[in-house]
Amino acid sequence: MQPVLIDACGWVACMDARLNVEQELEALLGPCSWTVIPSMMQELERLEPQRPRSKPLLLGLLEQKATLVEAPFDGHTDNQLLSLASEEGWPVLTVDTELKRRLFEANVPVVEVKQNNRLALIEAL
Repeated sequence: MQPVLIDACGWVACMDARLNVEQELEALLGPCSWTVIPSMMQELERLEPQRPRSKPLLLGLLEQKATLVEAPFDGHTDNQLLSLASEEGWPVLTVDTELKRRLFEANVPVVEVKQNNRLALIEAL
């Protein structure tokens, strides 16, 4: 089963697009598991109260489905995601332009929400 690291902005983009994340990831990558780090969950918990009721972040679903893994070090969430994804070879679900650039430079697969409200494995920036 392929682990996929989920970034906060990637999760928000999925929720805004009203995607069935599990279905989309499995269609793209085959059987996969969701993986999150504590700092990413903290980012989402800070964002949740600012969201309109019509666009919840479904944190309960994420907490239920995802495996929480410790980040390799303290620091910025993007640095933690990059380090973990590089070490493990896990794809990262994100729409963050700078993080995508850094992941590409490290040869880490990137999954993002496309304009047609589908997930896609990005081959180039």
